[in-house]
Amino acid sequence: MAAASRPLSKKEIRRENEKLILEAAEKVFAEAGFGGATMQLIADMAGLPKANLHYYFPTKESLYRQVVQAIFQDWLKAADIFDDAPGPVEGISAYIDAKMEISRRHPAGSKVWASEVMHRAPVIQDYLETTLVEWTEGRMAVIQRWIDEGKMDAVDPRHLLYMLWATTQHYADFGHQIETLNGGLPLTDAQWEAAKTSVKTIILNGIGARQNRET
Repeated sequence: MAAASRPLSKKEIRRENEKLILEAAEKVFAEAGFGGATMQLIADMAGLPKANLHYYFPTKESLYRQVVQAIFQDWLKAADIFDDAPGPVEGISAYIDAKMEISRRHPAGSKVWASEVMHRAPVIQDYLETTLVEWTEGRMAVIQRWIDEGKMDAVDPRHLLYMLWATTQHYADFGHQIETLNGGLPLTDAQWEAAKTSVKTIILNGIGARQNRET
């Protein structure tokens, strides 16, 4: 006879409830925007009482900021190998793979971010002016180092980052358009891999990325 599963601890229950709430909030904010979303809609999506939401997240804004920060943290993790890579071939390739995988698995989060920024970031402007600015300057320094080492062409690091963001996040933000152009079907595993390969080839060739060279 199988042993009965043990009851969840308070910490585990809290973690599970927060996960449910954040997943539901991501979808509701992506569909309705900050203004159109309500705590009741999010509670219904999560299958939890509205009181639970206010227990974990006292206000809609606090929940919204958590959703935005979560997608940004995913993007930060995607750049870890970028920072430590010996050059753009390895670093940018890995970054594109990771960013496109996030777009595939968490499209709603990317849409929330895009909608917020397109509305001039009324809720997270302070986040853009601090965390995003610091992160961007750090990545620009890495790209500039690769340029100085002769591992890629002398392009503007800032605009290269903009292109990387726009291209990889397109697969989330315009997912419906992509599905429509794909005969109304989501991209298959093979199509996702082909898309990653194409994006990497176009961008790396475009910046003249080169493997490490002997001096």
